[in-house]
Amino acid sequence: MSQQLNLHIQPLETQSTTLPFAERIFIWFDQHGRKNLPWQENRSAYRVWISEIMLQQTQVNTVIPYFLKFMQTFPSLESLANAEQDEVLKHWSGLGYYARARNLHKAAQTIRDQHEGIFPDDLEAVIALSGIGKSTAGAILSIAYQQKHAILDGNVKRVLARYYQVEGWTGSSAVQKQLWEYAERLLPQQQPTQRHADYTQAMMDLGATLCTRSKPDCPVCPLCSDCQVFRTGQVQNYPQAKPKKKIPERNTIMLILQNKAGDVLLEKRPSVGIWGGLWSFPQFEQESQAGEWLLDYYAIALEQASLLPERMHTFSHFHLRIHPYLVQIETVPSRIMEANHQLWYNTHTEFSGGLAAPISYLLNTLKRKNTS
Repeated sequence: MSQQLNLHIQPLETQSTTLPFAERIFIWFDQHGRKNLPWQENRSAYRVWISEIMLQQTQVNTVIPYFLKFMQTFPSLESLANAEQDEVLKHWSGLGYYARARNLHKAAQTIRDQHEGIFPDDLEAVIALSGIGKSTAGAILSIAYQQKHAILDGNVKRVLARYYQVEGWTGSSAVQKQLWEYAERLLPQQQPTQRHADYTQAMMDLGATLCTRSKPDCPVCPLCSDCQVFRTGQVQNYPQAKPKKKIPERNTIMLILQNKAGDVLLEKRPSVGIWGGLWSFPQFEQESQAGEWLLDYYAIALEQASLLPERMHTFSHFHLRIHPYLVQIETVPSRIMEANHQLWYNTHTEFSGGLAAPISYLLNTLKRKNTS
């Protein structure tokens, strides 16, 4: 029988000590908060927006080099909106969750076309942009425009779930509704408007650097005196884990076709779905399909190809087991291929489009093999 969720919100005043919640957060932030991140310099709605999208499900240290390179190539919203999607995806290669990049590009074009190139300052207008939800919109508007909005990213969920000892998985709709009520109730009421950005950043920093998932440093936390899980010694049990579900496994066949010049055939994937808009090797669900395609285009049997070591790639909802075949091509294809979606890539040059991590790995493996 599932455990009943505790959806009763305790009065905030019963959770306070000598100082209100927000005051303790500000004191801690002024001493320990992060204030020198790249997107905090020359702060603008555009820079904050890019950082918030990159930080979705990705750690700060991973994001920083991507952010810096992205800003060098796309220093303004207009430059991003006018760029080709391939170029945007190239600068996202390796960061994962590529729908973020596609949505970012689409949203930039929407802002260019519908908001005169200026990032909107209205919550509903921001939420209407591709790839932006309520929490991300609140973070952008509070940090960039000093507006009073609650946020509920992974770090804040963890802080609130522990502070109030919230039962249940934080990804469930019932628990998220409860956490949103807490987050909005705890917003500072009497603070000067210039501190809304500080409060948002402080809540994220508290979860990222102090109230961490595996090793929270409770004794120095400004909230420990009335944190429910700290009082009961239950810190490691909260937030409660997502109910376990076996992650399914899928298989795919990839054909790495290499011609006499050493060039490799790449094809562009559909704009939606796995690795949407990225470049990959010809990919098939079954060996029979790969064999038929190879025989049809190049009159080569799959048995003539070399099977390389398999590669496992994990997505959020399944494992993908990749079976790569290296095929040496001696002749031109017997049928015409789609010119806009396939190309021969010179592996001695830098690729101009986006590549998923497993494709980059296999290309690098091939390069090392050719030079050894």
